[in-house]
Amino acid sequence: MTILVTGAAGFIGAYVCRSLRDRGDAVVGLDNYNDYYDPQLKRDRVAALCPDVDLRTLDLGDRDGLAALFDEVKPTRVIHLAAQAGVRYSLTHPHAYVDSNLVGFVNVLELCRHRSVQHLAYASSSSVYGDSATPPFSEDQRVDQPRSLYAATKAANELMAHTYAHLYGLRATGLRFFTVYGPWGRPDMAPLLFSRAVLAGRPIDVFNHGRMRRDFTFVADIVAGVLGSLDAPSGEDPPHRVFNLGNHTPVELERFIAVIERAAGKPALKVYREMQPGDMVETMADTARAKAAFGFEPTTAIEAGLPQVVAWCRDYFGDRA
Repeated sequence: MTILVTGAAGFIGAYVCRSLRDRGDAVVGLDNYNDYYDPQLKRDRVAALCPDVDLRTLDLGDRDGLAALFDEVKPTRVIHLAAQAGVRYSLTHPHAYVDSNLVGFVNVLELCRHRSVQHLAYASSSSVYGDSATPPFSEDQRVDQPRSLYAATKAANELMAHTYAHLYGLRATGLRFFTVYGPWGRPDMAPLLFSRAVLAGRPIDVFNHGRMRRDFTFVADIVAGVLGSLDAPSGEDPPHRVFNLGNHTPVELERFIAVIERAAGKPALKVYREMQPGDMVETMADTARAKAAFGFEPTTAIEAGLPQVVAWCRDYFGDRA
């Protein structure tokens, strides 16, 4: 049995590849190493976390190349994590989201369908809840009022996967990630942005004047959820399921910053600003469905996870922090 991981050089993808290999699975990864953030960080991440994984450089838009890879590897299962990420970036670069998150996702769906893939687990996002849900966010709540194009593409992915499950019997599982953080994380997200800035003595932008709460989820907990969902049996018809993967513990932004300050050993220079377009004031995952299906139960509080991020930033970036 071979598992294909897309977005394998990404933050979650590299950790997933490592965990799959650690438990003895055959793994092949792909990534296009785009420049949304520094590709060197992606290469360093792969070298540190999963250097022994067969990782191909390939774009989801390359239909022929993707088909050739499926024919060569013959994956039994696919973990689809590749996507154009970022809420704010979607406000200025919409076509990147259409190309990767919509066209690329259809390419993956079609190959999973025609190459008899047993199970497709794919990344969705807590952003899909938008303005239509109230915390704690449950998978049964509406997701038809997104606040960004990024969120809209992720909600569309869920509809597309449901359709393929209904029409073709493709077993698919959507995973709504809630603000994932950890060492080797994405440099455009608050955990790394704030950690690097505090270490360097640079000011940080605190949006909505700090009146925000996020369900920060440590990467090890997320990876356990990804693998758990991949292995969980499905008795549904059509066989499409959606799960929240979050910490179920929203954290006030000011508390989040305070933990970074303690780990860095210096105060943050905070600049309070208005709410950013596309952002959500609060996220909070109802994880009861994931716990019942495959025992998902996060264990890492920010007081344990964020110091690891600060220490990694100090070590990796050094004077470049």
